[in-house]
Amino acid sequence: MIELFIRRKVLSLVISIFFVLLGVMALLQLPITQFPDIVPPSVTVTAKYTGANAEVSANAVALPLERAINGVPGMTYMSTVTSNDGLTMIQVFFEVGTDPDVAAVNVQNRVTTVLDELPEEVIRAGVTTEKEVNSMLMYLNITSEDKNMDEQFIYNFTDINVLQELKRIDGVGRAEIMGQKEYSMRVWLDPQKLNAYSISAQEVIAALRAQNIAAAPGKVGETSGKTSSQLQYVVKYTGKFATPEQYEEIPLRADASGTILKLKDVAKVEFGAMSYGMVSKTDGKPSASIMMKQRPGSNASEVIERVKAKMAELKGTSFPPGMNYNLAYDVSRFLDASVSAVIKTLLEAFLLVGIVVFLFLQDWRSTLISVLAVPVALIGTFAFMQMLGFSINLLTLFALVLAIGIVVDNAIVVVEAVHVKMEEGLAPYEATVASMKEIAGAVLAITLVMSAVFIPVAFLSGPVGVFYRQFSLTLAISIVISGVNAFIVQTKKAPKQRLYCDPVRIRT
Repeated sequence: MIELFIRRKVLSLVISIFFVLLGVMALLQLPITQFPDIVPPSVTVTAKYTGANAEVSANAVALPLERAINGVPGMTYMSTVTSNDGLTMIQVFFEVGTDPDVAAVNVQNRVTTVLDELPEEVIRAGVTTEKEVNSMLMYLNITSEDKNMDEQFIYNFTDINVLQELKRIDGVGRAEIMGQKEYSMRVWLDPQKLNAYSISAQEVIAALRAQNIAAAPGKVGETSGKTSSQLQYVVKYTGKFATPEQYEEIPLRADASGTILKLKDVAKVEFGAMSYGMVSKTDGKPSASIMMKQRPGSNASEVIERVKAKMAELKGTSFPPGMNYNLAYDVSRFLDASVSAVIKTLLEAFLLVGIVVFLFLQDWRSTLISVLAVPVALIGTFAFMQMLGFSINLLTLFALVLAIGIVVDNAIVVVEAVHVKMEEGLAPYEATVASMKEIAGAVLAITLVMSAVFIPVAFLSGPVGVFYRQFSLTLAISIVISGVNAFIVQTKKAPKQRLYCDPVRIRT
C-alpha cells in the first residue's frame, strides 16, 4: 500500500487536491458566528390578563399553563414570571441539541389543551408561543432631526415601513422594536367620577365592546331566486371608531328620565400609545430601537451586510426628510476583528513553522514539502466541519492555529527519515521506500495517540460539551488529515528512479 503511493505520485497529488477542493467549497458555505450555539433552546409562552395583579395572574393563568407544559419531551426546567400589569411569561428550557421548532410545536400543543381553563380576557387577548433566538446580531436606532416627529411617530413609522422589510432578510431570526408605542386610543377613567355615578370599570369595558364593533351589515334587496329584485344595496358601516370625539359620545347608561351617561362624563379619551413603560432616546433625541437576532446556521457577517444594504435602500426611498439611522451594536465589528486577528495569527504561525523546519532540515525543498502539508490539512478540515454541523467561530479558528504546529510533525518525520536513508547511500526512491517501511507504524501511532488526546473531550455533555466539542474535533480532524498526508508526502520528494552502471561489469 505504501509503495503504491510512492510509485503513483499523481494519485497522491489527486488526494491532496481532493482535500483542498472539498475544504474550499465547505469554507464558502460554513456559517460564521462569534461562538457556537451553547445556550439551550427555549420556548416562551406569553399571556396577558388585563387589569390583574401578579398574584391573580399566577393563580388564574400561570398555574394551569405550568401544569400542562410540565413534562413536554426534552424539557429540562421552566421559569415563570408574573407582573402587576397582568403579564405572564413562562420560559421553557430544553436539552442542548433539541430542535427549537419541534420544541415550540410540542409546547403549543400542551398550551392548547388548557385554553378553556383560562379567563376569558386571556383567551381573547391570545396566548402566544414562540421559540427564543439567542444569537444577538445587532441594534438599530431610527432617529429624526425634525422636532415634529416624536417617539410615537418614529416607532409607528419604523413598525410599518422598516421592521417588515428587515424581517424578510434571509438569516434574520427575530426582529422587534423595543417597547410598545403602537397607536392606540387611551381611555383614562376618573375613579372619583366612577364612584359618583356608581358605575364600575367593567361596565365601561362592556359598553365599549358593545358599541365599538366591526359589524357586517350585509345587503338589502338581494334576490331569493323566486322573485327578482330591481335594486340591491350593499349596506356600509363606518366600523370601529377612529377619533377621540367618537369614543367620548359612547353611551354608558340611561335612566328613566332620559339622561344619558356618556364616556366623556367619567373618562378622558386621547389618541396615544399602547404603553408608556419604556422611553427610547439616542443622543437625547426620540428614537425607535430595533433588536435583531441571528437565525441559527446563518452567516452573521453576510446577514449584517444585507441589513446595512436594506437600510441604505430604505433611507433613500422611504425615509422622510430629517430621518436617519445608526448602529448602536453590531456583532460583526467584534467578529471581524477577532477573525482578522486569528487569520493574522495563522499566517504568523505558518511562517514561524516554516522557518523552524528550514533550520531543522537545512533544505529548501524538504522544507517546502513539509510546509505544504499544513494548508492541505487545515483547508481539508473545513469539509469535515461542515459535515459535523460546525461553524467558523473563535473556537474552531483557535483550534486551527494550534493545529499548525502539530500537523507539520508527521511530514517532518517522513522527510527526515528519507534524508537519513539518502545519507546512507541509497537513491531517493529506495530511501523513500525503506524509510516508509520503517516509520509507517510510528506515523500511524503518532496520529492515533494525538487524536486520542482530543477526541474524548467531544463526549462531554451539556453546554460545556458543545463549547469544547467543536474545538477538540476540529483539532483531531486536522491531525488525522496530516497523518494521511504523511503517507503521500514522500512521493513529492522522491524523483524518478535513476539507473546506475557498474564500471567493473562494463570492462568485463
